[in-house]
Amino acid sequence: MKQSCWASLPLELLRDVLMRIEDAEDSWPVRKDVVACAGVCNSWREIMKEIIKTPEVSGKLTFPISVKQPGPREFPLQCFIKRNRTTQTFYLYLGVTQSKWSRHICHLSGLTDIGKFLLAARKCRRATCTDYLISIDADDLSKRSGTYIGKLRSNFLGTKFTIYDSQPPYAGAMISKSRSIRLVGSKQISPRIPAGNYPVCHIAYELNVLGSRGPRRMRMDSFSSIPFFRSKSSHVGNSAYTNTQKAGKLILKNKAPRWHEQLQCWCLNFGGRVTIASVKNFQLVASEENAPGGQDHDKVILQFGKVAKDMFTMDYRYPISAFQAFAICLSSFDTRIACE
Repeated sequence: MKQSCWASLPLELLRDVLMRIEDAEDSWPVRKDVVACAGVCNSWREIMKEIIKTPEVSGKLTFPISVKQPGPREFPLQCFIKRNRTTQTFYLYLGVTQSKWSRHICHLSGLTDIGKFLLAARKCRRATCTDYLISIDADDLSKRSGTYIGKLRSNFLGTKFTIYDSQPPYAGAMISKSRSIRLVGSKQISPRIPAGNYPVCHIAYELNVLGSRGPRRMRMDSFSSIPFFRSKSSHVGNSAYTNTQKAGKLILKNKAPRWHEQLQCWCLNFGGRVTIASVKNFQLVASEENAPGGQDHDKVILQFGKVAKDMFTMDYRYPISAFQAFAICLSSFDTRIACE
């Protein structure tokens, strides 16, 4: 096919134009122009890949691959999870400022009043476990779809969970033997990588002797993560799959709540992001096993809490991704026979 006239622009001029567009678009939904520029042709795409920084550095979710990359270091990304009890589906949105003008933009851009859609999940009950299939398409939640990016699977009791990535999270990752490799659709995040089930995280809930009256105790082990205490000066690539070493294991545990005598309940400081008391609410911090004596163990990496009947907030930051954070929060929805 004949090369587009846009592709023949001088590289210096093209780079300057694209950098100006990138600088001018700080958040959704106006960031859609950055995505549009990357889809013009190969030369534009390559320049945009050089200009666009990862969420770890920029704090922005630009391309679909961003949901598999670690969140920002300096601040958490504020998201919302909406639950549909009838269809057993869950939807993750990146929050936007709810001013009158932003609501008008959301309407024109096809966004909801909650924010920018990121991920969706559907609960599938089985005889021995429960699966949550995760997709980048709100309307196509089939495991055979090209938009399927991973899943969360529980054990029979609902006390242990495994997060599976549909694509290898690091070089040499071993595929689960529970299913065969399948072909990937054109909408997949990384269409050239064979898909399957690659275990990346384990989540465990401990026995709660107080039942629903007491706080849950949970632990997350990620054996394919980017090291938690990596230097900020380290090179940050734009690929979701790096040659990270398996030694970069991340261990998170729930932050212990305190007992409030006046309210007669267990409390955590969610900074105003959670308004309804629920046993599902939690905050995860790094375990001392990551770096004994470190000062970042009180920093909340993921927090999740209820704000309405079927609405929850989800705030996450480096070193976990939106995909990992969403899957961890989905585990909080599952019924635990042995815990409650």
